[in-house]
Amino acid sequence: MGKREKKKIKGNNLKPRLSIYRSNKHIYAQVIDDSSSKTIISCSTLELEVKSKCLNTSNKLASKLVGEIIGTRLLKENINEIIFDRGKRPYHGRIKELAEAARLKGLNF
Repeated sequence: MGKREKKKIKGNNLKPRLSIYRSNKHIYAQVIDDSSSKTIISCSTLELEVKSKCLNTSNKLASKLVGEIIGTRLLKENINEIIFDRGKRPYHGRIKELAEAARLKGLNF
């Protein structure tokens, strides 16, 4: 059997890419405009805004907070359409929690 190839996900200035990286202790989210190779907005569990609200940064509550923060920051920039990039991780657990929190804030993807 051959290896499965993944389609490259690219965003642009009209519909940027929300890239998620999950480590064992933290979760990071950044919105990237691939046409100009610039990060528009970022948020992670390393920020004081998130750390002050939760004791453990490696759980679903922390991921939900990051999703809510990234959603509100994007809406302030008048961006409501994004492309979701979960990386190589499955859409499950903390990544799913972050995505659903961002959707509840009004993002479409």
